[in-house]
Amino acid sequence: MTFSLGFKRLLHAEPDYRQLFMAGLVNGIGDRFSQVAMLALILGTTGSGLAVGLALGLRVFPFLLLAPLGGVLTLHFSRRSIMIVTNLLRVPVALSYLLVHQADDLWILYTASTLLACAEAIYAPVRKSGIPLLVRSENLHKINGLEQVMNGSVLIVGAFLGGIVSSVMGPQAAFVTNALAFLFAAALIRKMSFPPLSTNQVDEMVGREPARKHAGIARMLWQLICSSVPLQILVAFELWVPVINGIDNVLISVYAIEVFKLGDWGVGLFYAALGIGLVLSSWGSRYLQLWLLPGVVACLFIEGCLLMLLSEARLASAAVLMYILLSFMSGMGNTCLDTLLMRETPEKYRGVVYGLVTACSSTMLGLSMFGAGILLEVLEPRRLGFAGGLGFAMIALLLAAYAWIRAREVFKMK
Repeated sequence: MTFSLGFKRLLHAEPDYRQLFMAGLVNGIGDRFSQVAMLALILGTTGSGLAVGLALGLRVFPFLLLAPLGGVLTLHFSRRSIMIVTNLLRVPVALSYLLVHQADDLWILYTASTLLACAEAIYAPVRKSGIPLLVRSENLHKINGLEQVMNGSVLIVGAFLGGIVSSVMGPQAAFVTNALAFLFAAALIRKMSFPPLSTNQVDEMVGREPARKHAGIARMLWQLICSSVPLQILVAFELWVPVINGIDNVLISVYAIEVFKLGDWGVGLFYAALGIGLVLSSWGSRYLQLWLLPGVVACLFIEGCLLMLLSEARLASAAVLMYILLSFMSGMGNTCLDTLLMRETPEKYRGVVYGLVTACSSTMLGLSMFGAGILLEVLEPRRLGFAGGLGFAMIALLLAAYAWIRAREVFKMK
């Protein structure tokens, strides 16, 4: 009860963020309705893990080119306008899923999924980089914890109910819900306002001459990363972790339908378990406020160990528990990572930095999901899941070693 009241007070104290939070909640629930229905439709039509990997991979490839564009657009247009337009453009695309009835129609699904991803690639960094502009600095870590509550609520409501709706009413109902969610989110965002960057800030960042813009941004990013060890570790995290994370994204549907034989509702159940862990993680993350960088690395290591245990689970109930613990650790790590990135990045650079980070991580995630789909054609799902968990643990150890080495170098210099 106290936990819930604390977040209600936080949302009341940050009214501009409250609108952004509600829009994100609506957007996320609609998207999860659609995603669960889409994955179930693909597996039901083709029975192929490769087809699932292809569908998920196509959703993230557009981030390579368009996520940096989203960050740069914040220098020239209001964040509110960008987010409203991207939501409205997604409405007719989301409805095009209704045209998919058989395997020969899957090209429509793949095309629509890619177009939706294009809009999300622009929307996501604009939204994320705008959070520090809407909230007071002393509330930033709590707000990032609340973001995990939002993500968890999306999984609990969107994925679990989406699985039920898809099973009972058919995937078409989930696709219509997604389109309506985009409309509602646009209406919520319309009530918001972001403080714009001043003309001097924009000129300082990109240069007054168009020919110098790209070189200026690249030089700025390089200098910023070189001057901050935490940023170096965060960049490595965003490049390496998605390589493994794509395996989990593909395996969750395969585990539910093919390994544990739970059907469509099982996909929703596993996603709901992830949601429960994310909601709980916002409580745990408060104890890591003074240990942000160690928190990122430690949570990643524990997550890897849990993934290895999940690969050996024989009961569906044990798998549900593992997914709750996995997302609990992931949520705490993500809260620490987001807070650290926001604090280490100057305000005027956040849009571009988030755009590039999103582009890199999403591209690696897409390649990983596509690769996981291929590997599932030759590897048993449990073995692939164990390898993914081992990869997480190894990345955490490498990041910890790098942080320790750099800390020793700084100590010797003093």
